[in-house]
Amino acid sequence: MNIDSKGYKDLLNKRPLNVQALYGGEPLGLVSGRDIAAAMKELGTIALAGNARNALVIKGLLKAAKDTNSALLIELAKSESSYCGATYDNIPDYALKYSAELGHGAVFALHVDHYAIKGDDDLRKGVGHLTKILANGFTSVAIDASHLDDYANFAATRDLGTWLPSTIGLEAEVGEIKGPGELSTVEEALYYIGGLNAWGVFPDYLAISNGSLHGTYDSAAGTHEGIDLARTKEIADAIAPYGVSIAQHGISGTPLDKVATFKNYGINKGNVATLFQNVVFGIKMDPNTGNAVTEGGTYTKESDRGISDELWREMVADADGKGFSRKSGDYKKLNLSFHERILAEPANIVGRIVEDVADWAKKFIKAFGSEGSAEKVIEVVSRRPDGNSSPERAIRSPRSKYTAGNAPSKPGAAKAKGNFDD
Repeated sequence: MNIDSKGYKDLLNKRPLNVQALYGGEPLGLVSGRDIAAAMKELGTIALAGNARNALVIKGLLKAAKDTNSALLIELAKSESSYCGATYDNIPDYALKYSAELGHGAVFALHVDHYAIKGDDDLRKGVGHLTKILANGFTSVAIDASHLDDYANFAATRDLGTWLPSTIGLEAEVGEIKGPGELSTVEEALYYIGGLNAWGVFPDYLAISNGSLHGTYDSAAGTHEGIDLARTKEIADAIAPYGVSIAQHGISGTPLDKVATFKNYGINKGNVATLFQNVVFGIKMDPNTGNAVTEGGTYTKESDRGISDELWREMVADADGKGFSRKSGDYKKLNLSFHERILAEPANIVGRIVEDVADWAKKFIKAFGSEGSAEKVIEVVSRRPDGNSSPERAIRSPRSKYTAGNAPSKPGAAKAKGNFDD
């Protein structure tokens, strides 16, 4: 993207207020998640959303965005912020630093992934916490109250959603992302999205339980990718009149040829997290899925990829000391304690990590069909008279239809135990 072009300059002038307050003098292409969502819907394509458990992922994603002239999202889940060195406090400044090093021109949003609300205490704390996160420069939020029964999920999302600025991107969730098993239903999705609409809360995306799983698929343990695209399309078609499309979570480990079909099923946002962690660590990966390959009950480190072998040995020793299985998802918890060590690796190591992240991001951008989508974002922004990206949507039903008594599940209905936030 030419940062001196008229379109890019107009985009800079119409960035969200929080971005203008922080980076008004910088040609940083940080936009509202609303604008990226609108562009992808018009194009019928999918925005890559990459989770930045390490800051080098940010640079790789920005490089991919610039090289392909594509818009994407850089995100971090609320749970990830507790065990990663990239946080809600520093990700915006890392984005500025790396965007400047690349010469600016990348168009992207910063997304709060899976902001989990598991009860009233989380809801109250969320007001102050999200205020701080948005003040730091984030431009999109996913409220995830899917751990609650249907009415409580709707009510919590409604209450926090009516409080959040309408100019930032909004994602909501019905049905926990927990792998094969119970799927979200059309009835649940319509109750949830219809209720939010009745109260003037207008999500861009809905995340659903459609068979995906966060993390690595361990075939030896019987876990395999099983995204149900037929159910996904049923839900996508049902909620489309509300201006909402599907956010597909848990794409790591999914064959690229299947990923390439996602845009035909109402999906406009695609989340990839663990795969980029595999890249940073240099774990052996299936070249068609990005799934970590385990051999002899352990992850396999490739010497010519990711961090140095010496640092990897230190990480494995640390994980062993904590009692982690050598093929465990608990390896994600090493991100915080080794973050600065990874950033301090020799320039050739850092360089190959950034390039590998960018190469994988480009594979997804190509599969998603979103090459060149930054131009569509500029077009979307150019149609607005100013920087207010609030969506224009009609209220379709009265609020009285969305009571606890009308909810698909009974109040207090038990949800599956476990933490499926990231």
